[in-house]
Amino acid sequence: MLRRAVILFVILGLAPGVWLRSLPLRPNHAQAVDSRAVPRGPECCSYGPLRLTGAWRLISPNTDFGGWSALLVARPGRLLAFSDRGYWLDMPQPGQGGDTRISATFPDDARYKENLDIESATRDPESGRIWIALEGRNAISRHAPGLQGEAIRQPEEMRRWPINSGAEAMLRLADGRFVAVSEASSEEGGKVHPALLFPGDPTDLGAARHFGFAGPAGYRPVDMAQLPDGRVLVLMRRLRWPIPARFLIKLAIADPAGIAPGQVWRAREIADLNAGPLQTDNFEGLAVEPGRDGAVVVWLISDDNSAVTQQTLLWRMELPAPVR
Repeated sequence: MLRRAVILFVILGLAPGVWLRSLPLRPNHAQAVDSRAVPRGPECCSYGPLRLTGAWRLISPNTDFGGWSALLVARPGRLLAFSDRGYWLDMPQPGQGGDTRISATFPDDARYKENLDIESATRDPESGRIWIALEGRNAISRHAPGLQGEAIRQPEEMRRWPINSGAEAMLRLADGRFVAVSEASSEEGGKVHPALLFPGDPTDLGAARHFGFAGPAGYRPVDMAQLPDGRVLVLMRRLRWPIPARFLIKLAIADPAGIAPGQVWRAREIADLNAGPLQTDNFEGLAVEPGRDGAVVVWLISDDNSAVTQQTLLWRMELPAPVR
């Protein structure tokens, strides 16, 4: 037993990118998700201006469940998540009734078989259309409200983005422009991330403008959502070794009025989610929706990487208005 443990440690040390993954299971397509509340005290928890109002661990027997890297509120009372294995999850918010569905985003379509690594998604609230960024292909696809594929394009401006650090965050702004931000870092000692501003639908022909994004030092952008006041909430993550990996999570805020070609768009930290008593995980999905009395409800979901040391967490937080 000790010998096996030593061998495993050496393997992981030689290949730090390798995760200790769960053993493969027989295929199970059960359409069910169990939301188990994470215990928290009555005074828990405040993170800067945000207040945690719910935390759950999500569990499902479905073998396609997990790896959730993007999150939307596509309908009232429901959450829509996308995974880095190419699946979507449509589920009721905890405490709400309704069915759960888990299915492939690109079923039997040769155009999408090259890589199904979904890392970000955004939505037009008027048409219901959804755009998805595929990291391994540096491509963006557009889908009808029922998730039927409509178009796909590999923007020339994204071709040189690293295969493993593509459009980790993407957002359709209220004015119809699109922002895509790479998880890779470039300038200022690794603090600035390559980003693109599309004048309209990124699956249509048309040049995008380059700019840079910078948030809290050492943290990488993994998702973003626009607040009712027009500013953008950005989810940022930092991976800290040694084994097992620990994920440090922060939320930052930025004004899209500050986006300018060739310039750096800077986000200001508003919350450190590791400053509270609850355990965080690899939070990669962020969504917002209107709350009561002008507040904003913020949803976070984690990617478990199919690792035995990680789990799928769902957090519900409230951000008061006005946000400072």
